[in-house]
Amino acid sequence: MFIMSYDVIIGLEVHVQPNTKSKMFCRCRNLNEDVGKEPNSTVCPICLGHPGTLPVINKKAIELTVLAGLALEGEINTYSKFDRKHYFYPDLPKAYQISQYDLPLVYNGHLNIDGHDIKITRIHLEEDAGKLTHPAGKNYSLADYNRASSPLMELVTEPVIKSAQEAKKFCQKYQQILRYLEIAEADMEKGQMRCEANLSLQEKGKWRYDEEKGAIEPIGNYKLNGKVELKNINSFKAMERAIEYEIRRQTEALNNNETIPQETRGWDEDTQKTVSQRSKEEANDYRYFPDPDISPFVIDADWLKKIRADLVELPDAKIARFKKQYGFSLYDAEMLTADKNVAKFVEEVISELRAWVNTNGHNWETAQTKLAKLTGNWIGTELFKYFNETKTGIKDIKITAENFAEFIAIIFEDKVNSTAAQIIFKELYENGGDPSDIMKAKKLEQMDNDDELSDIIHEVIAKNEKAVNEFKSGKENALQFLVGQVMAASKGKANPQKTKELLEKNIKNNA
Repeated sequence: MFIMSYDVIIGLEVHVQPNTKSKMFCRCRNLNEDVGKEPNSTVCPICLGHPGTLPVINKKAIELTVLAGLALEGEINTYSKFDRKHYFYPDLPKAYQISQYDLPLVYNGHLNIDGHDIKITRIHLEEDAGKLTHPAGKNYSLADYNRASSPLMELVTEPVIKSAQEAKKFCQKYQQILRYLEIAEADMEKGQMRCEANLSLQEKGKWRYDEEKGAIEPIGNYKLNGKVELKNINSFKAMERAIEYEIRRQTEALNNNETIPQETRGWDEDTQKTVSQRSKEEANDYRYFPDPDISPFVIDADWLKKIRADLVELPDAKIARFKKQYGFSLYDAEMLTADKNVAKFVEEVISELRAWVNTNGHNWETAQTKLAKLTGNWIGTELFKYFNETKTGIKDIKITAENFAEFIAIIFEDKVNSTAAQIIFKELYENGGDPSDIMKAKKLEQMDNDDELSDIIHEVIAKNEKAVNEFKSGKENALQFLVGQVMAASKGKANPQKTKELLEKNIKNNA
């Protein structure tokens, strides 16, 4: 275990593929589940960078990027342009990438993580590169340009993140917002979202953060340690582990008076270590200049208003409303709103329960808390358990909101015990249907008729004289034993609470 003696400074760069049908600057189909499986099957002269071809901007990609900026409370550059970013690599057909340099679509946004406001420098739009594969045992590489020129949104934070956990939470929350707004699926395992961390360690009290410049600066004669960029991260867990490893590695190196070079390192999932890849470039290495083939463009007030109309209630606001309106705990509210479609289903169930309360002689104000807790438990625990076991999700569910609400109402009214409820729920999940019909068909309804129960109770009392006498002498456990005997005799159908009440009443009356 190492002792941290340095300040950890982390900034993030997050690339996301927005949901567009076509690529960024041509009409080729964008990559999705059905397109792009065969190498170089969705390419054209434009995305292959052939001489004489002219790019055309994908308007939808601009709208989705601006929408993301509005969700993160960023400012929008209503006058923007595209630039050429030059570097030479086999996956880049043109030997330059069309990106944005000094006039990004979005700037000065922020995202709150556990009370810490993380400032977002910019979100800009660019084109993706191709993909190289390196066949084992061969001395050549293969280039697949299906991904070349696909749109990419790049978000850049200020270097204000302080831990691996905070970096992970930022990326998770950003993904959630993108999915809420249907901007992107942002699945890291499919490469639709790529998170890279820039990390450095500096001696405490010898550096400062210049907010205006958005830069880390030394104090006095202190020489800043190099910044390391972490790449090849394909999950949130990998991001957390990569940052934690790099903090340990740099700490050990600095404690041994070693120099930390500015470089790019990749995360090796097999060894759980970062490995050096190349030295890190500076902006001037890319020789940015405005793309002469693409005219600057203006986002006018009407266009911005149209984009803003696509904003929906975002996760933080929904969590607050679920707590206030439905009485959910913070834990349940966060869990039930993590997925927008789950949150929608929850609201439909609550709406059905409110209608049921109003027509069945109950009072919503007094019943709401218990109904909300039951709903949260059965969705957040039992339904999610089935999702995990069957690798399905809310879009695959066979239970309607109306039937789910009826199921909650059955439990609320103590018509079934917990074992019977599990049996009904399993049937509902697998086949759908009406929970009341399932309850009756499987004869699972709880026995709470006084006459029926009394016959069983009298028989149990007669057969268990010792336990009855122990209860009379003050041993409460004896009563629980008798309740268990009634439950066994009724094959689990007896209402436990009513059984307990009737047992006490019968024993006292016969004392």
